[in-house]
Amino acid sequence: MTAPAVFRLALVPGVNPDRWLRVWQQRLPDVPVELVHTSPDQAVEVLRSGGADVALVRLPALGDDLSTISLYTEATVVVVPKDHVVSVVDEIDAADLDDETLVVPLDDQLHWADPPGTPFAGDPVSTTADAIDLVAAGVAVIVLPQSLGRLHQRRGLTARIVRDAPGSAVGLAWVTDRYDDLTEEFIGIVRGRTATSSRGRGAPPPPEPTGRGRKPGAGSAKGTSGKGAAGKSKGGTGRSTSKMPNPRKPRPGR
Repeated sequence: MTAPAVFRLALVPGVNPDRWLRVWQQRLPDVPVELVHTSPDQAVEVLRSGGADVALVRLPALGDDLSTISLYTEATVVVVPKDHVVSVVDEIDAADLDDETLVVPLDDQLHWADPPGTPFAGDPVSTTADAIDLVAAGVAVIVLPQSLGRLHQRRGLTARIVRDAPGSAVGLAWVTDRYDDLTEEFIGIVRGRTATSSRGRGAPPPPEPTGRGRKPGAGSAKGTSGKGAAGKSKGGTGRSTSKMPNPRKPRPGR
């Protein structure tokens, strides 16, 4: 199969693939990665339309035509003004927000079925960015995945972890029928497979086969069978033919 010119990776806001892209560059330097930034509600359609080969999405990604694997679950934070009472601690419980006005934008990714606090009574808020404006104005607070809290961080606001809030799962998705060796390679990278255990295109070539016969130079040379290294004397005694001095023979002059 001919490899595409690029490998296209769709991303939803807050997801950072940098550590995986560095590994990809090391293993497949001849296949550049094109990042396709998309909203969470459009990520699956980008995949289905062929606009991306794989996508890092917030789960669940619904559809019988899709395959997904879960990668990690983010903690949830509440974003409040810096002078808010909860800013004096590092983490809170959901019950600590019971007296707050909570804004839930239409692009909410937490999907908390029974969130704390009183729902914001104004007009529907379209985006998380718009909701952050309300928080900055002191009108409400917002709970969201931690990476989105960082993405929308601004001066005058702070975020605190909500210990017992539901998390947000991030996963990798692809169209099942378009699975190929580059998809397999990226799956291996996000799952932490080493280059030697990779099953995709970035796997190193197998080692050259080695012979299992005798080592070079091993065994006896031809024509030496039955003879010692120095050979035998003519008499067949195996004694050396060189003469050695007799230690018992008196030396001349004695």
